[in-house]
Amino acid sequence: MTDTAGLEVVEQYVEFWNATADGSFTDQITYHAPIGVLRGVEELIGFRNQFAEHQPGYVFQPRTAPDTHHGRARLQWELLVDGTSFATGTDFLEIDDDGRIAAVAGFLDRAPEGFHQNH
Repeated sequence: MTDTAGLEVVEQYVEFWNATADGSFTDQITYHAPIGVLRGVEELIGFRNQFAEHQPGYVFQPRTAPDTHHGRARLQWELLVDGTSFATGTDFLEIDDDGRIAAVAGFLDRAPEGFHQNH
């Protein structure tokens, strides 16, 4: 996989969180984040949809250009709700040979207000 292909996959990942691209993942994706571990694309889509129900109109966007190498990508992101910064984080993506995301490790750089009291 080329670094250019890795950048395209990161673009698809951003589109997924903005509810426009569900085909970016392997069926057996694992997603590790402070909220827990999700397994499979259906669980990840369900999590995204549940978040969208609680924060309609949110926008997930890169804070910097993503870094890619050797089937890995690092994305620093920001979530906006009603145009205001809600949270920031860094996700590390593992990309398979077919150019689909096989695993994500997500970290919150700045958690939403009250998040740590509930998780």
